Amino acid sequence: MSAIVAIVGRPNVGKSTFFNRMIQKREAIVDAVSGVTRDRHYGKTDWNGVEFSLIDTGGYVVGSEDIFEKEIDKQVELAIDEADAIVFMVEVESGMLGMDEEVAQLLRKSKKPVLLAVNKVDNAMRQDDAVEFYSLGFDKIYPISGINGSGTGELLDDLVKVLPEDTKEDESNLPRFAVVGRPNAGKSSFINALIGEDRYIVTDIAGTTRDSIDTPYNRFGFEFNLVDTAGIRRKSKVKEDIEFYSVMRSVRAIEHCDVVLLVVDATRGFDGQVQNIFWLAHRNNKGIVILVNKWDLVEKDHKTPKAFEEEIKKQTAPFVDVPVIFISALTKQRIFKAIETAVQVYNNRSFSIATRKLNDTVLPIIERKPPPAYKGKHVKIKFCTQLPSSFPQFAFFCNLPQYVKDPYKRFLENQLREMFDLEGVPINLFFRKK
Repeated sequence: MSAIVAIVGRPNVGKSTFFNRMIQKREAIVDAVSGVTRDRHYGKTDWNGVEFSLIDTGGYVVGSEDIFEKEIDKQVELAIDEADAIVFMVEVESGMLGMDEEVAQLLRKSKKPVLLAVNKVDNAMRQDDAVEFYSLGFDKIYPISGINGSGTGELLDDLVKVLPEDTKEDESNLPRFAVVGRPNAGKSSFINALIGEDRYIVTDIAGTTRDSIDTPYNRFGFEFNLVDTAGIRRKSKVKEDIEFYSVMRSVRAIEHCDVVLLVVDATRGFDGQVQNIFWLAHRNNKGIVILVNKWDLVEKDHKTPKAFEEEIKKQTAPFVDVPVIFISALTKQRIFKAIETAVQVYNNRSFSIATRKLNDTVLPIIERKPPPAYKGKHVKIKFCTQLPSSFPQFAFFCNLPQYVKDPYKRFLENQLREMFDLEGVPINLFFRKK
């Protein structure tokens, strides 16, 4: 289970530059897979073999100067709450400001490891200026330059030392289904509708995750853990409608589950926050089922579900092979259909096929429709195999892998989806030199 590190600080200290530098090598690999624009404030990275998730809180602050401070206080409190360690960023150019002191005060009260990074230190004179930040009361300062990377090595060396050791989240080896979504979409109501009266519940285990509870659940002869991310602790100070909150709540649960049940409020639609959570699940290669809740509140005719589903698929393109189920946690409409579909997606995710059968099925299709020639050169795909991993990934061996472009990759992905049932599961294709 990888740790979560949050980067906090007032606006314009360079949080996003540092964040982008940290995740660029990772993000580039991820984005090459399907070329979709992603929410840019969450990423995975590693240092000296230690993998961790990085959250850039800067991307979530909106509004004019006068409400900045309130928003930043909220973010810092949430980061303290949810992260395993915090990089507190200030910058030497404008020196120490009142807002830095406020953030420092909140962080000093926390019991979390805090590393104070003084950004924009790119010459010897600025090195001397950085010393003033010792007055914020932290044992050590890390003068860095987010732009050219100087000083970040020492910061990261010390950061990975304070992260909790990798732990196995769930010893029972039961599949884990995480119920995620923005606040007030009906996550808790959905879980209560499932376990409330039927009491299939075996026992309540407080998860090691600070804010999700695992409930073993048995249905259709299939036992699994339901992970509730609705947020067990309600904080009066935290306004629950900020995007950062939903994302922070969902990160851990998504990273350590098998299938994500994304609950969407039918009265609000598939908006930006929900899309962020969707791509978070996709980026982590999880099975996904979209549950459109509060369907009983929507005025509809026989065309409404199809139109609603098409709108969702437009937002999730090119990954459109995702089941969408219209439910009402209140009236219990289709809630068991939701679980049945999640079980099916879980099985699809563990799909495996013998190399010979894969080649017998896929190579004739490639022969009939080979990749388009590029600069007069013809790509010949000779052989393909499934890679050993927790979700479907395939390697295609050919003479000129660099000339296989995105549209053809999507064509192959669609063919694989058509021939084998991979609904709800992201798949990766790699092209390698034979």
